[in-house]
Amino acid sequence: MIYLIRHGQTDQNVAWRIQGQRDFPLNETGIRQAEAARDALKELGISFDKVISSPLSRAVRTAEIVTGAGGDEASGAPEIILDDRLKEMDYGPYEGADLKNLPEALKEFFSDFNRNPAPEGVEQLPDLVKRLGGFLEAIKPDIMEMKPGENVLLSTHAIALKAALEYLTPGSNGAYWSKYLPNCGMYAFDLVDGEYTVPEEFVYEIKDSVG
Repeated sequence: MIYLIRHGQTDQNVAWRIQGQRDFPLNETGIRQAEAARDALKELGISFDKVISSPLSRAVRTAEIVTGAGGDEASGAPEIILDDRLKEMDYGPYEGADLKNLPEALKEFFSDFNRNPAPEGVEQLPDLVKRLGGFLEAIKPDIMEMKPGENVLLSTHAIALKAALEYLTPGSNGAYWSKYLPNCGMYAFDLVDGEYTVPEEFVYEIKDSVG
């Protein structure tokens, strides 16, 4: 199975600021959220044989906590492979914007993701879907070589994860853009006969989630 996870909380989430591709670490709540995800997976006997993460530290640290990756080789945990295609949406000049007091251009975009293009300088949603879709297609050969029962973790960000869900769900028609996705929210899907299955939400208790 393949698991998509959003990173844990950061101070920028608490402040309701757009992080985009700027790099911020997990805060203490974010660490606890990642630990809760780890414990929920462990309780179900789910461990990971391949880990791919956005290079932004909040995603990398989430992957480390959830999987035990990044430790010493003796632990047997997989290494974390970094891939720029898992980075968050690029908000360009609007990174750092206050989500509670949005600039007019962003407010219009956020009011209807399916009809309104992103403002100039911001990555367009179709381009983001193309980026995540390209990543998912590129990793298919490696996943097909894995043994039955082995699992993959993809650690990414809220809007990037939604772009992956849009790509993986035919007929979604932009439904995921407005769907709430908590910190350390997860979706699971599989690769069967060379095709990805429709993702299903992996539900467990997440505390202290913001943004």
